[in-house]
Amino acid sequence: MHKAREDAVALVESLVKYIGNYENADMVLCPPFTNLDAAHNIVVGSNIELGAQNMYFELQGAYTGEISAEMLKSVGCEYVIIGHSERRQYFGEINETVNKKIKVALENYLIPIMCVGEKLEEREQNSTFDVIAQQLSEGLVDLGAEVVEQSKEIIIAYEPIWAIGTGKVATPEQAQEVHAFIRTKLTEIFGEKRAQEIRLQYGGSVKPENVKELMEQPDIDGALVGGAALKADSFAKIVKYQD
Repeated sequence: MHKAREDAVALVESLVKYIGNYENADMVLCPPFTNLDAAHNIVVGSNIELGAQNMYFELQGAYTGEISAEMLKSVGCEYVIIGHSERRQYFGEINETVNKKIKVALENYLIPIMCVGEKLEEREQNSTFDVIAQQLSEGLVDLGAEVVEQSKEIIIAYEPIWAIGTGKVATPEQAQEVHAFIRTKLTEIFGEKRAQEIRLQYGGSVKPENVKELMEQPDIDGALVGGAALKADSFAKIVKYQD
């Protein structure tokens, strides 16, 4: 929840200037709902795509304050974040609603970025894998044959809650261990071929200083960037870490 329209426009214009033509990474911006239309008008024609931070699982109806998949598509969204830890922590998101949203996203040709991750106390209790296994199994249950065919489009973002906005970051080895576990669980759900096609992102205080070491891990395919994306030069450095 950052940046009113004027500041958001300035940020997106700067990002298009810095990385709009960059071809060595897939880039998606997920601004607040109120800035989606303005952002789309700026990124259209560039290599930057647009996503939303959340959506509701019904297509329309008396759900005051909610946003549907069709609404997101109408302003140029191709992606949507689902089950972010802050949605789970503050707004009652549970695995069941994550599952409903993923189904609707795929049915409406939005690529879901499904977030999973453990709290600090869960890691300290050595229950990280149990928590993430449950999030995956319940969040991806009963997708149906047609939706499963699109499942390679799902992106899974591992965000250790204890490392979000705290300045702490999982070591590359810790992150890789969880990513490898996620890949194994996806193999159980979708089969090995599809599990290898699904992109796994790390999210948790990703910065220009640590992105290279994280991305060198075999099962980390990208980054879900938070605070470091609020400044164009910082985000551009993360995107271009290979250069």
